[in-house]
Amino acid sequence: MNKGIDISVLNEEIARESKFVDLLFQEIGRIIVGQNYMVERLLIGLLSNGHVLLEGVPGLAKTLTVRTMSETISAGFQRIQFTPDLLPADLIGTMIYNPKSGEFSPYKGPIFTNIVLADEINRAPPKVQSALLEAMQERQVTIGTETYKLTDPFLVLATQNPIEQEGTYPLPEAQVDRFMLKLKVLYPDKNEERQIMDRIVEGCAIEVKEIISPEEIIKARDIVSKVYMDDKIKDYIVDIVIATRDPERYGLKLKELIEYGASPRATINLALASKAYAFIKRRGYVTPADVKSVGMDVLRHRIIVTYEAEAEEISSEDIVKKIFDTIEVP
Repeated sequence: MNKGIDISVLNEEIARESKFVDLLFQEIGRIIVGQNYMVERLLIGLLSNGHVLLEGVPGLAKTLTVRTMSETISAGFQRIQFTPDLLPADLIGTMIYNPKSGEFSPYKGPIFTNIVLADEINRAPPKVQSALLEAMQERQVTIGTETYKLTDPFLVLATQNPIEQEGTYPLPEAQVDRFMLKLKVLYPDKNEERQIMDRIVEGCAIEVKEIISPEEIIKARDIVSKVYMDDKIKDYIVDIVIATRDPERYGLKLKELIEYGASPRATINLALASKAYAFIKRRGYVTPADVKSVGMDVLRHRIIVTYEAEAEEISSEDIVKKIFDTIEVP
């Protein structure tokens, strides 16, 4: 069977199994005005088993969007408000002593669910962030001497405020790298803001319906993994990531601006996110446009710029744009 027939069969399978995508967007749109980009990226994280970090000023419906999306999935959801006095036990649980039996038994914390909304994640102290790190990477939690597997799907959707830094603890680079995508959530346009005002002022209570089950998500992930990626696209992804570490190799004069480039985890996540994006667009194959569409969200938080770049007001996003503009598209 040649690749052409494989892809046509896969396209038919994706057409059947991706019907929930439009329904999910439609249902979320009953509560959330606009923010299609944010919803689409959250869905990419869900389909590719990757955590998502949302950065934006207060009032942009980050928390409401995550909560609404969780309501369209018949899965467990927990919102955890991160604060400076939060303890690891408040997140993962602890051992409770039973005076009757004289034994300790585990109390499982709110992290034992499918979707965790870590609100204002950068307000939590390093110990809590470290506890979350094991859960995000290993998808397991250690309480006392016992290790417990987390349910599947397990997804951390975290928010942070970029403008208020007092009383915050910047996320360690190791933890930031665990997020598949980092989104910049922007203000709505004029028409969207008018719709938001009308909905809130009129005060109509809207309930969303469950669209998809955890079992269907896992099934959709299997199909996403089958999405065809040509060797030229794979080489393109590798070239993009290596260019963040060795820009001179590709004729880019960025060496003085990059302290650290993206790790191999970026290569993996860029490939997975591109496949999930192709699935959402009802295609059984990845195009260079798919890679470009998700590239900024995969790479913006993985490039650490030098003091020289900061002095020249050059951000990691500027560097990513330059790399995409320079690397030859297959």
